[in-house]
Amino acid sequence: TAAYGANLFRVAMYTGEGGYLSSPAQIKKAAYAAMDAAIENDMYVIIDWHILSDGDPLTHLKEAQAFFQEVSAQYADSPAVLYEICNEPNGGVTWKNNIKPYAQALVKTIRSNAPDSIILIGSGTWSQDLQDPAADPVVGTNLMYTCHFYAGTHGAWLRQRIADAQKRGLAVFVSEWGASRADGSGSVFTQESETWLNFLHQNGISWANWSLCDKNETSAALKPGTPTNRPWTGNDLTPSGKFVFSHF
Repeated sequence: TAAYGANLFRVAMYTGEGGYLSSPAQIKKAAYAAMDAAIENDMYVIIDWHILSDGDPLTHLKEAQAFFQEVSAQYADSPAVLYEICNEPNGGVTWKNNIKPYAQALVKTIRSNAPDSIILIGSGTWSQDLQDPAADPVVGTNLMYTCHFYAGTHGAWLRQRIADAQKRGLAVFVSEWGASRADGSGSVFTQESETWLNFLHQNGISWANWSLCDKNETSAALKPGTPTNRPWTGNDLTPSGKFVFSHF
């Protein structure tokens, strides 16, 4: 994607769903390879602790601390690396009792190695509850808060929530958005996506699109079966992929 003008790659390292918690050595090796490839292509890279079914970040606090201790030591001097410490907290979690204590612990871990790197922090309801950190932010510098949206599901109310959080001094990063519905299905909502991207541009908000894969779903950028061992052409892109790549 660097050849098409993209300057960021998000390494979504699933923790559950057969991911890191099941096979740490194998998944970590793949994550590091993806990070190194992005850096070699002069891109920023987000290493994303991609919690989903394990919705409370505190459940695997020790594992997260051990992982980020290692990865922040390895990439301490790289300004290309951003640390996303909890993809989408969900379920019966609250900012005060679950997410903020977790974030404070992880900020401390990462800062022991990487004092200036950007740390991305999620919030409740799949990283949409920006009003909570806006009212009660984590103490520290170079901290940003993620917001996730899918253009076919989320609209003006979420843009308003982002604008309100920014007014209160919160730095916001859209580390995941899709041109589909939230479940990855349906048509490509180009008009709604355009409205969103204009809003992000006007408000100085960086973004990463979901997703650079060939899964058989609307939000995937590549057609099913697209080979990984040759440069992609326009013919390899899905309607969502064509829309997103045109915005790099």
